[in-house]
Amino acid sequence: MKGWKILFQLFWTFFKISPVTFGGGFAMVPLIEKEVVEKRGWLKSEDITDVFALSQSVPGAVAINSATFIGQRIGGVRGAIAAMLGVSLPTFFIVLILGMLYFFLQDNPKVEAAFISIRVTIVAIIVYAAIKIAKNSIVDKSTFGIMVIGIPALFFIHPIIAIVVGALTGVITVSIKMKFGYKIERERKAEKGDKDKLEYFMGAGI
Repeated sequence: MKGWKILFQLFWTFFKISPVTFGGGFAMVPLIEKEVVEKRGWLKSEDITDVFALSQSVPGAVAINSATFIGQRIGGVRGAIAAMLGVSLPTFFIVLILGMLYFFLQDNPKVEAAFISIRVTIVAIIVYAAIKIAKNSIVDKSTFGIMVIGIPALFFIHPIIAIVVGALTGVITVSIKMKFGYKIERERKAEKGDKDKLEYFMGAGI
């Protein structure tokens, strides 16, 4: 009975998130963190960051990939299916309905104005999501350097190449630190009174 309860909670959680995440998977980050981390306590913020990194590394929509990975972490294969259905069904029906109505509404100035405002709001949501992810991802000078180099590089190279290069850079960085005897922490430690402080975990801040 408990297993079915978790499956329903996974389905319902992503069913609620999906209809309001205009702008794709990255717009889901604040809502997923609020529901999965803060409200349910299923995962940590660091886990959500890892999920989104993995979701971008495999083919498919980021939103569906993320929901599937989170569902699998919490409820196994059945959890993955429940989360995937939860995030997919609302979007499917909304797109179906909007597709039928678009022919009649496409020239309406109020509808056009609404979509312009939605696009601007999406930018704000994605920037907020990027800041939230950065707080868990940029943990030392090495990761900060990767971000500084990676942002302009994305204007010239394919995102997949950027992900692969980033992964290789991380492996090389850790190998160098291990060679020189630096301590490598796997998780960021929380300090009292400074919940969001970025701390070192890959050595002494090289």
